Amino acid sequence: MGRASDVRLREIAYDPLPSQKSFHELTARFKGFSGPIGSGKSQALCQEAIRLSYLNPRRMGLLGAPTYQMLRDATQATLFEILDSNRIPYEHNKAENTLRMKDTGSRIVFRPVDEFERLRGTNLAWFGLDELTYTPEAAWLRLEGRLRDPKAQRLCGFAVWTPKGYDWVFRKFVEGPSKGYGVVVAQPYENRFLLARVPDFYDRLQESYDERFFRQEVLGAYLSLSGSTVYSSFARAENLKDLGRDQRLPLLWALDFNVDPMSSLVVQMVDGKVLVLDEIVVRNGTTMDASEEFLKRYPDHWAGVHIYGDASGNQRQTTGATDYEMIREYFQVHSGMTLQYRVPRANPSVRERINLTNAKLRSATGDVGLLVDPKCKELIKDLEQVTYKADSNTIDKDRDRMRTHLSDALGYLLWQECRMLPRIGERRERLF
Repeated sequence: MGRASDVRLREIAYDPLPSQKSFHELTARFKGFSGPIGSGKSQALCQEAIRLSYLNPRRMGLLGAPTYQMLRDATQATLFEILDSNRIPYEHNKAENTLRMKDTGSRIVFRPVDEFERLRGTNLAWFGLDELTYTPEAAWLRLEGRLRDPKAQRLCGFAVWTPKGYDWVFRKFVEGPSKGYGVVVAQPYENRFLLARVPDFYDRLQESYDERFFRQEVLGAYLSLSGSTVYSSFARAENLKDLGRDQRLPLLWALDFNVDPMSSLVVQMVDGKVLVLDEIVVRNGTTMDASEEFLKRYPDHWAGVHIYGDASGNQRQTTGATDYEMIREYFQVHSGMTLQYRVPRANPSVRERINLTNAKLRSATGDVGLLVDPKCKELIKDLEQVTYKADSNTIDKDRDRMRTHLSDALGYLLWQECRMLPRIGERRERLF
């Protein structure tokens, strides 16, 4: 077979699920398939490996797994089953643990990646890894460097995995995919073939697993590993949406007065829903720096600005002015927009703010009352990653100094605008 046109075409019995189909159609150089138990990850991995072997005749690819046992018992077993059931001819060299596809002359090298320093060497046309969340990031980076066969028709590195917290896989593929990366996140209960064979598959697992493990392994949710999540109602599928500013409505500016980072959110209320449009995060910043950045982004919003935040912002600084007075003075000099202050004399309890935030994210009746623009990356990290300290109801503020500030600012705004009205005789006081 001297030319690519000589390669024999074969049809494979494969009816991919919607997520599997989307994964195969991804054209990114590096792509991933994130899914729960039963979502067909290993099938997608091996089908992609076969496809790339045919797209790259006479070139070499690598199929790997975290350990040799996992490679042998899961990854290779699935691949050989597909090849044998479809009568695709191949030669397996057990001594070298390689496979040659007879139709194309392509080679597949099987390697565990627990000893990733051994992955140096020959250029690859493609590589695929099973259970990436159990693989060191250094192994993936080593293989990235080997994806450089100049004669390859389609260079591609790909992987499949079950979520395992906010690890390097989540950061690289899901949170904010790096350039050249793409990912498909499979939905639970999608595998109609599995449910046809075992209708109570998920029910049995729900009875066997605790709620947290069930959400990760069976529903494919990304959960913090260090402690219980504070904002447990947040879900990307429900709470993230591309949002636009309405010039007719005031901007609600919620601040958390912290030097590093100085953090604030830009919000609007539309038909009772809270829409978080933007975030302003200034490292080693001051109240003046935050005001300057706000006016740089929103210089002419003539519907006005409402200010929210921590009651401690009323405390005077060494200069003699409070944070809120600094904002008012800066706007008086640099803008003609009107300001209104919605600041309490005393802060609500942390527990009250958290309960209210969770209720707006998703109420007990399933209503979603809070949407966040995907560009608010630091707020999203807060909602996904802020946790309680182990065996306590105390928020862990020590693990990451960047966390909690924006979610705190959001909580102050929600407390002023969305908490239930006080009973008769109670006072709801605001400053200014």
